[in-house]
Amino acid sequence: MRLLFVALAGSSHTASWMSQLKDQNWDVHIFSPEDGSLHPELSEVTVHGLWRQRSSEVHPSIRQTGLAWPFRRGRTRVTRLLHGLSRYMSPASMLARTIRELKPTILHTLEMQRAGYLTLEAREEVGADVFPPWIFSCWGNDIYLFGRRPEHEARVRQVLRSCDFFIADCHRDVALARQFGFRGRELGVFPTVGGYDISRMQEWRQGLPAQRRLIMIKGYQSDTWGGRALVALQALRLCAGALSGYRIIVYAAYPESQVGLLAKEVSHATGLDISVLSPRPRDEILRLFGQARVAIGLSVSDGTPNTMLEAMIMGAFPVQSDTVSTGEWIGDGQNGFLVPPENAAAVADAIQKAVEDDPLVNQAADLNDRITRDRVEMSIVQPQVIEMYRRVAAWQRPRDASERLVQAAEGETEVGALCR
Repeated sequence: MRLLFVALAGSSHTASWMSQLKDQNWDVHIFSPEDGSLHPELSEVTVHGLWRQRSSEVHPSIRQTGLAWPFRRGRTRVTRLLHGLSRYMSPASMLARTIRELKPTILHTLEMQRAGYLTLEAREEVGADVFPPWIFSCWGNDIYLFGRRPEHEARVRQVLRSCDFFIADCHRDVALARQFGFRGRELGVFPTVGGYDISRMQEWRQGLPAQRRLIMIKGYQSDTWGGRALVALQALRLCAGALSGYRIIVYAAYPESQVGLLAKEVSHATGLDISVLSPRPRDEILRLFGQARVAIGLSVSDGTPNTMLEAMIMGAFPVQSDTVSTGEWIGDGQNGFLVPPENAAAVADAIQKAVEDDPLVNQAADLNDRITRDRVEMSIVQPQVIEMYRRVAAWQRPRDASERLVQAAEGETEVGALCR
Protein backbone atom coordinates (compact mmCIF):
# COMPACT_ATOMS: atom_id res chain seq x y z
CA MET A 1 0.00 0.00 0.00
CA ARG A 2 1.24 3.47 -0.88
CA LEU A 3 0.07 6.35 1.32
CA LEU A 4 0.57 10.02 0.56
CA PHE A 5 0.01 12.42 3.45
CA VAL A 6 -0.53 16.13 2.95
CA ALA A 7 0.46 17.34 6.37
CA LEU A 8 2.67 19.73 8.31
CA ALA A 9 5.97 17.87 8.38
CA GLY A 10 7.23 19.95 11.31
CA SER A 11 4.27 19.09 13.54
CA SER A 12 4.57 16.68 16.44
CA HIS A 13 0.94 15.68 15.75
CA THR A 14 1.91 14.58 12.24
CA ALA A 15 4.93 12.63 13.47
CA SER A 16 2.93 10.89 16.19
CA TRP A 17 0.08 9.89 13.87
CA MET A 18 2.45 8.51 11.26
CA SER A 19 4.45 6.56 13.85
CA GLN A 20 1.45 4.23 14.11
CA LEU A 21 2.20 2.96 10.60
CA LYS A 22 5.67 1.63 11.32
CA ASP A 23 6.30 -2.09 10.76
CA GLN A 24 3.47 -2.32 8.21
CA ASN A 25 5.84 -2.40 5.20
CA TRP A 26 3.76 0.30 3.56
CA ASP A 27 5.26 2.89 1.22
CA VAL A 28 4.60 6.14 3.11
CA HIS A 29 5.13 9.63 1.68
CA ILE A 30 4.46 13.15 2.93
CA PHE A 31 4.00 16.46 1.12
CA SER A 32 4.13 19.44 3.47
CA PRO A 33 2.21 22.65 2.69
CA GLU A 34 4.90 24.67 4.46
CA ASP A 35 8.61 24.92 3.77
CA GLY A 36 10.09 24.32 7.19
CA SER A 37 12.01 21.92 9.35
CA LEU A 38 11.02 18.28 9.63
CA HIS A 39 9.96 17.14 13.06
CA PRO A 40 12.80 15.15 14.68
CA GLU A 41 10.44 12.26 15.50
CA LEU A 42 9.31 11.89 11.89
CA SER A 43 10.84 8.73 10.44
CA GLU A 44 10.54 5.99 7.81
CA VAL A 45 8.85 8.19 5.22
CA THR A 46 9.70 9.90 1.93
CA VAL A 47 9.33 13.68 2.13
CA HIS A 48 8.47 15.60 -1.04
CA GLY A 49 9.10 19.28 -1.47
CA LEU A 50 11.04 21.95 -3.29
CA TRP A 51 14.03 21.67 -0.95
CA ARG A 52 15.73 18.91 0.99
CA GLN A 53 16.42 19.46 4.69
CA ARG A 54 19.98 19.20 5.95
CA SER A 55 20.68 15.55 6.67
CA SER A 56 22.09 16.25 10.14
CA GLU A 57 18.74 17.67 11.21
CA VAL A 58 16.48 14.78 10.17
CA HIS A 59 16.04 11.13 11.12
CA PRO A 60 18.40 8.93 9.05
CA SER A 61 15.50 6.75 7.84
CA ILE A 62 13.87 9.67 6.00
CA ARG A 63 14.19 9.86 2.22
CA GLN A 64 13.89 13.26 0.55
CA THR A 65 13.20 14.65 -2.89
CA GLY A 66 13.91 18.21 -3.98
CA LEU A 67 16.95 20.41 -4.28
CA ALA A 68 19.71 20.97 -1.75
CA TRP A 69 19.88 24.54 -0.39
CA PRO A 70 23.55 25.23 0.43
CA PHE A 71 23.09 28.25 2.71
CA ARG A 72 21.82 28.76 6.24
CA ARG A 73 19.51 31.59 5.23
CA GLY A 74 17.49 32.85 2.30
CA ARG A 75 15.61 29.67 1.39
CA THR A 76 12.19 30.98 2.48
CA ARG A 77 12.57 34.16 0.42
CA VAL A 78 13.63 32.23 -2.68
CA THR A 79 10.76 29.78 -2.19
CA ARG A 80 8.20 32.59 -2.12
CA LEU A 81 9.77 34.12 -5.23
CA LEU A 82 9.60 30.84 -7.15
CA HIS A 83 6.00 30.19 -6.06
CA GLY A 84 5.03 33.67 -7.23
CA LEU A 85 6.85 33.56 -10.58
CA SER A 86 5.44 30.34 -11.93
CA ARG A 87 2.22 28.42 -11.52
CA TYR A 88 4.31 25.33 -12.27
CA MET A 89 6.26 25.95 -9.05
CA SER A 90 3.20 26.64 -6.88
CA PRO A 91 2.59 24.24 -3.97
CA ALA A 92 -0.68 23.04 -5.54
CA SER A 93 0.98 22.20 -8.87
CA MET A 94 3.87 20.50 -7.11
CA LEU A 95 1.42 18.41 -5.08
CA ALA A 96 -0.55 17.56 -8.23
CA ARG A 97 2.64 16.34 -9.95
CA THR A 98 3.53 14.31 -6.87
CA ILE A 99 0.10 12.65 -6.95
CA ARG A 100 0.40 11.84 -10.66
CA GLU A 101 3.89 10.39 -10.24
CA LEU A 102 3.22 8.36 -7.09
CA LYS A 103 -0.32 7.22 -7.89
CA PRO A 104 -0.97 6.64 -4.16
CA THR A 105 -3.43 4.03 -2.97
CA ILE A 106 -4.75 6.60 -0.46
CA LEU A 107 -4.25 10.32 0.04
CA HIS A 108 -4.65 11.46 3.66
CA THR A 109 -4.83 15.14 4.61
CA LEU A 110 -4.14 16.16 8.21
CA GLU A 111 -5.64 19.60 9.09
CA MET A 112 -7.79 21.93 7.00
CA GLN A 113 -6.54 25.48 6.58
CA ARG A 114 -3.06 24.71 5.28
CA ALA A 115 -3.16 21.09 4.15
CA GLY A 116 -6.86 20.78 3.25
CA TYR A 117 -7.09 23.89 1.08
CA LEU A 118 -3.90 22.86 -0.73
CA THR A 119 -5.23 19.35 -1.37
CA LEU A 120 -8.42 20.84 -2.79
CA GLU A 121 -6.42 22.95 -5.27
CA ALA A 122 -4.39 19.93 -6.33
CA ARG A 123 -7.56 17.89 -6.79
CA GLU A 124 -8.91 20.50 -9.19
CA GLU A 125 -5.68 20.25 -11.20
CA VAL A 126 -5.46 16.46 -11.20
CA GLY A 127 -9.16 15.90 -11.83
CA ALA A 128 -11.77 14.52 -9.45
CA ASP A 129 -12.36 11.34 -11.47
CA VAL A 130 -8.75 10.15 -11.19
CA PHE A 131 -7.98 11.56 -7.75
CA PRO A 132 -7.01 8.90 -5.19
CA PRO A 133 -9.37 8.06 -2.31
CA TRP A 134 -9.14 11.13 -0.07
CA ILE A 135 -9.24 10.92 3.74
CA PHE A 136 -9.53 14.22 5.57
CA SER A 137 -8.61 14.39 9.27
CA CYS A 138 -10.25 17.30 11.06
CA TRP A 139 -8.16 18.99 13.75
CA GLY A 140 -9.91 20.91 16.51
CA ASN A 141 -10.37 24.37 14.98
CA ASP A 142 -10.85 23.34 11.37
CA ILE A 143 -14.65 23.50 11.23
CA TYR A 144 -15.81 24.68 14.66
CA LEU A 145 -13.83 27.94 14.47
CA PHE A 146 -12.95 28.58 10.82
CA GLY A 147 -16.25 27.31 9.45
CA ARG A 148 -17.94 30.28 11.12
CA ARG A 149 -15.60 32.83 9.52
CA PRO A 150 -16.93 34.31 6.24
CA GLU A 151 -13.50 34.28 4.56
CA HIS A 152 -13.13 30.53 5.22
CA GLU A 153 -16.62 29.07 5.16
CA ALA A 154 -16.86 28.42 1.40
CA ARG A 155 -13.52 26.60 1.27
CA VAL A 156 -14.32 24.57 4.38
CA ARG A 157 -17.55 23.44 2.75
CA GLN A 158 -15.78 22.64 -0.52
CA VAL A 159 -13.16 20.47 1.18
CA LEU A 160 -15.86 18.54 3.03
CA ARG A 161 -17.95 18.08 -0.12
CA SER A 162 -14.89 16.84 -2.02
CA CYS A 163 -13.22 14.36 0.35
CA ASP A 164 -14.33 10.73 0.42
CA PHE A 165 -13.61 9.90 4.08
CA PHE A 166 -13.63 11.87 7.30
CA ILE A 167 -11.86 11.48 10.65
CA ALA A 168 -12.57 13.76 13.62
CA ASP A 169 -10.86 14.18 16.97
CA CYS A 170 -14.24 14.69 18.70
CA HIS A 171 -17.85 13.62 18.11
CA ARG A 172 -18.95 17.25 17.91
CA ASP A 173 -17.15 17.66 14.58
CA VAL A 174 -18.67 14.52 13.07
CA ALA A 175 -22.07 16.21 13.22
CA LEU A 176 -20.61 19.53 12.07
CA ALA A 177 -19.02 17.93 9.01
CA ARG A 178 -22.41 16.68 7.86
CA GLN A 179 -23.89 20.15 8.39
CA PHE A 180 -21.10 21.61 6.23
CA GLY A 181 -21.77 19.27 3.33
CA PHE A 182 -19.76 16.09 3.90
CA ARG A 183 -21.46 13.12 2.19
CA GLY A 184 -18.79 10.45 2.35
CA ARG A 185 -17.90 7.83 4.97
CA GLU A 186 -16.93 8.61 8.54
CA LEU A 187 -13.99 6.54 9.70
CA GLY A 188 -14.10 7.18 13.43
CA VAL A 189 -13.04 9.57 16.17
CA PHE A 190 -9.34 9.50 17.08
CA PRO A 191 -6.96 11.91 18.85
CA THR A 192 -4.96 13.91 16.31
CA VAL A 193 -1.80 12.13 17.45
CA GLY A 194 -3.37 8.66 17.37
CA GLY A 195 -2.91 6.38 20.37
CA TYR A 196 -0.82 7.00 23.48
CA ASP A 197 1.72 4.65 25.06
CA ILE A 198 0.22 5.25 28.50
CA SER A 199 2.40 2.85 30.49
CA ARG A 200 5.58 4.47 29.17
CA MET A 201 4.25 7.95 29.83
CA GLN A 202 3.19 7.12 33.39
CA GLU A 203 6.72 6.12 34.34
CA TRP A 204 7.14 9.89 34.81
CA ARG A 205 4.19 10.32 37.20
CA GLN A 206 5.29 11.46 40.64
CA GLY A 207 3.18 10.73 43.71
CA LEU A 208 -0.47 11.45 44.32
CA PRO A 209 -1.78 14.61 42.61
CA ALA A 210 -2.78 16.08 45.99
CA GLN A 211 0.89 16.00 47.02
CA ARG A 212 2.07 17.99 44.02
CA ARG A 213 2.77 21.72 44.09
CA LEU A 214 3.00 22.59 40.40
CA ILE A 215 0.41 24.25 38.14
CA MET A 216 0.80 24.05 34.34
CA ILE A 217 -0.76 26.66 32.05
CA LYS A 218 -0.87 26.33 28.27
CA GLY A 219 0.62 29.56 26.97
CA TYR A 220 -1.31 29.94 23.72
CA GLN A 221 -2.84 33.37 23.08
CA SER A 222 -4.19 34.00 19.60
CA ASP A 223 -7.16 35.67 17.97
CA THR A 224 -6.57 33.47 14.91
CA TRP A 225 -6.48 30.12 16.71
CA GLY A 226 -8.47 30.98 19.84
CA GLY A 227 -5.94 30.59 22.69
CA ARG A 228 -6.70 32.50 25.89
CA ALA A 229 -3.62 32.21 28.11
CA LEU A 230 -4.00 35.84 29.18
CA VAL A 231 -7.30 34.95 30.87
CA ALA A 232 -5.58 32.18 32.82
CA LEU A 233 -2.95 34.64 34.04
CA GLN A 234 -5.62 37.13 35.07
CA ALA A 235 -7.28 34.33 37.01
CA LEU A 236 -4.04 33.69 38.93
CA ARG A 237 -4.11 37.26 40.12
CA LEU A 238 -7.64 36.75 41.47
CA CYS A 239 -6.86 33.57 43.43
CA ALA A 240 -3.23 34.30 44.34
CA GLY A 241 -3.94 33.91 48.06
CA ALA A 242 -4.68 30.20 47.59
CA LEU A 243 -1.49 29.49 45.62
CA SER A 244 1.20 30.11 48.24
CA GLY A 245 3.90 27.45 47.90
CA TYR A 246 2.96 26.57 44.32
CA ARG A 247 5.24 26.76 41.31
CA ILE A 248 3.49 27.87 38.12
CA ILE A 249 4.83 27.14 34.63
CA VAL A 250 3.39 28.79 31.53
CA TYR A 251 4.56 26.51 28.73
CA ALA A 252 4.63 26.97 24.94
CA ALA A 253 5.13 30.73 25.33
CA TYR A 254 8.04 33.14 25.10
CA PRO A 255 9.24 35.55 27.82
CA GLU A 256 9.09 38.52 25.44
CA SER A 257 5.57 37.72 24.19
CA GLN A 258 2.34 39.29 25.46
CA VAL A 259 1.80 36.20 27.59
CA GLY A 260 5.35 36.28 28.93
CA LEU A 261 5.14 39.96 29.84
CA LEU A 262 1.83 39.52 31.69
CA ALA A 263 3.21 36.49 33.52
CA LYS A 264 6.10 38.63 34.75
CA GLU A 265 3.71 41.40 35.79
CA VAL A 266 1.41 39.02 37.71
CA SER A 267 4.38 37.40 39.41
CA HIS A 268 5.72 40.77 40.52
CA ALA A 269 2.31 41.99 41.73
CA THR A 270 1.35 38.84 43.65
CA GLY A 271 4.67 37.27 44.65
CA LEU A 272 3.71 34.02 42.87
CA ASP A 273 6.48 31.84 41.47
CA ILE A 274 5.64 32.02 37.74
CA SER A 275 8.04 30.99 34.99
CA VAL A 276 7.60 30.98 31.22
CA LEU A 277 8.81 27.98 29.26
CA SER A 278 9.36 28.37 25.53
CA PRO A 279 8.27 25.46 23.27
CA ARG A 280 9.94 22.22 24.32
CA PRO A 281 9.96 18.58 23.16
CA ARG A 282 6.77 16.75 24.02
CA ASP A 283 8.44 14.39 26.51
CA GLU A 284 9.71 17.32 28.55
CA ILE A 285 6.17 18.68 28.92
CA LEU A 286 4.87 15.21 29.79
CA ARG A 287 7.40 14.95 32.63
CA LEU A 288 6.14 18.27 33.98
CA PHE A 289 2.53 17.10 33.76
CA GLY A 290 3.62 14.14 35.86
CA GLN A 291 4.64 16.60 38.59
CA ALA A 292 1.58 18.86 38.28
CA ARG A 293 -1.52 19.02 40.44
CA VAL A 294 -3.48 21.21 38.00
CA ALA A 295 -3.24 21.70 34.22
CA ILE A 296 -5.03 24.70 32.70
CA GLY A 297 -5.88 25.03 29.02
CA LEU A 298 -8.09 27.83 27.73
CA SER A 299 -9.29 28.42 24.19
CA VAL A 300 -12.48 29.69 22.59
CA SER A 301 -12.27 26.83 20.11
CA ASP A 302 -10.71 23.38 20.08
CA GLY A 303 -11.55 19.77 19.47
CA THR A 304 -10.05 17.25 21.88
CA PRO A 305 -6.91 19.05 23.11
CA ASN A 306 -3.92 16.73 23.18
CA THR A 307 -2.53 18.56 26.19
CA MET A 308 -5.78 17.86 28.05
CA LEU A 309 -5.48 14.13 27.30
CA GLU A 310 -1.83 14.16 28.32
CA ALA A 311 -2.62 15.93 31.59
CA MET A 312 -5.33 13.36 32.30
CA ILE A 313 -2.91 10.50 31.62
CA MET A 314 -0.28 12.01 33.90
CA GLY A 315 -2.65 12.61 36.81
CA ALA A 316 -2.88 16.41 36.59
CA PHE A 317 -6.36 17.78 37.29
CA PRO A 318 -7.66 19.49 34.11
CA VAL A 319 -9.18 22.96 34.20
CA GLN A 320 -10.28 23.21 30.60
CA SER A 321 -12.35 25.56 28.49
CA ASP A 322 -15.82 24.29 27.65
CA THR A 323 -15.90 23.94 23.86
CA VAL A 324 -18.59 21.21 23.79
CA SER A 325 -15.92 18.73 22.67
CA THR A 326 -14.15 18.78 26.03
CA GLY A 327 -17.39 17.63 27.65
CA GLU A 328 -16.90 14.34 25.81
CA TRP A 329 -14.04 13.68 28.27
CA ILE A 330 -14.69 15.73 31.39
CA GLY A 331 -17.65 15.58 33.72
CA ASP A 332 -17.58 19.03 35.28
CA GLY A 333 -16.67 18.73 38.95
CA GLN A 334 -15.89 15.01 38.69
CA ASN A 335 -12.66 14.47 36.73
CA GLY A 336 -11.96 18.11 35.91
CA PHE A 337 -13.56 21.53 35.61
CA LEU A 338 -15.04 23.01 32.44
CA VAL A 339 -14.89 26.80 32.44
CA PRO A 340 -15.84 29.68 30.12
CA PRO A 341 -12.55 30.57 28.41
CA GLU A 342 -12.94 34.34 28.69
CA ASN A 343 -14.19 34.56 32.29
CA ALA A 344 -11.20 35.04 34.59
CA ALA A 345 -13.32 34.95 37.75
CA ALA A 346 -14.79 31.54 36.86
CA VAL A 347 -11.33 30.20 36.04
CA ALA A 348 -9.97 31.53 39.33
CA ASP A 349 -12.78 29.83 41.24
CA ALA A 350 -11.99 26.51 39.52
CA ILE A 351 -8.27 26.80 40.28
CA GLN A 352 -8.92 27.55 43.93
CA LYS A 353 -11.22 24.53 44.28
CA ALA A 354 -8.65 22.31 42.57
CA VAL A 355 -5.83 23.31 44.94
CA GLU A 356 -7.97 23.04 48.08
CA ASP A 357 -9.81 19.73 47.49
CA ASP A 358 -7.34 16.86 47.89
CA PRO A 359 -9.89 14.01 47.56
CA LEU A 360 -11.27 15.54 44.36
CA VAL A 361 -7.94 15.66 42.51
CA ASN A 362 -6.91 12.17 43.64
CA GLN A 363 -10.22 10.61 42.65
CA ALA A 364 -10.15 12.48 39.33
CA ALA A 365 -6.71 11.05 38.57
CA ASP A 366 -8.01 7.51 39.07
CA LEU A 367 -11.04 8.18 36.89
CA ASN A 368 -8.96 9.82 34.16
CA ASP A 369 -6.58 6.88 34.14
CA ARG A 370 -9.48 4.53 33.42
CA ILE A 371 -10.97 6.82 30.77
CA THR A 372 -7.74 7.27 28.83
CA ARG A 373 -6.75 3.59 29.03
CA ASP A 374 -10.14 2.63 27.64
CA ARG A 375 -10.19 5.20 24.85
CA VAL A 376 -6.71 6.32 23.74
CA GLU A 377 -4.28 3.54 24.71
CA MET A 378 -1.96 2.78 21.79
CA SER A 379 -2.70 -0.94 21.85
CA ILE A 380 -6.40 -0.13 21.29
CA VAL A 381 -6.15 2.75 18.81
CA GLN A 382 -3.33 1.55 16.54
CA PRO A 383 -5.07 -1.64 15.30
CA GLN A 384 -8.18 0.40 14.55
CA VAL A 385 -6.11 2.85 12.49
CA ILE A 386 -4.38 0.07 10.53
CA GLU A 387 -7.69 -1.63 9.79
CA MET A 388 -9.16 1.72 8.73
CA TYR A 389 -6.50 2.15 6.02
CA ARG A 390 -7.06 -1.38 4.79
CA ARG A 391 -10.79 -0.73 4.46
CA VAL A 392 -10.17 2.46 2.51
CA ALA A 393 -7.68 0.71 0.22
CA ALA A 394 -10.39 -1.81 -0.71
CA TRP A 395 -12.98 0.90 -1.37
CA GLN A 396 -14.40 1.66 -4.81
CA ARG A 397 -15.48 5.21 -5.62
CA PRO A 398 -19.29 5.48 -6.05
CA ARG A 399 -20.48 5.77 -9.63
CA ASP A 400 -23.39 8.10 -8.88
CA ALA A 401 -25.06 10.10 -6.12
CA SER A 402 -27.36 7.29 -4.99
CA GLU A 403 -24.46 4.88 -4.57
CA ARG A 404 -22.57 7.52 -2.61
CA LEU A 405 -25.49 7.88 -0.21
CA VAL A 406 -25.62 4.10 0.30
CA GLN A 407 -21.89 3.99 1.09
CA ALA A 408 -22.23 6.92 3.50
CA ALA A 409 -25.01 5.12 5.37
CA GLU A 410 -22.94 1.95 5.56
CA GLY A 411 -19.98 3.97 6.83
CA GLU A 412 -22.08 5.57 9.57
CA THR A 413 -23.14 2.09 10.74
CA GLU A 414 -19.52 0.88 10.84
CA VAL A 415 -18.33 3.92 12.73
CA GLY A 416 -21.21 3.72 15.19
CA ALA A 417 -20.18 0.18 16.04
CA LEU A 418 -16.53 1.19 16.32
CA CYS A 419 -17.20 4.10 18.68
CA ARG A 420 -19.60 2.35 21.06
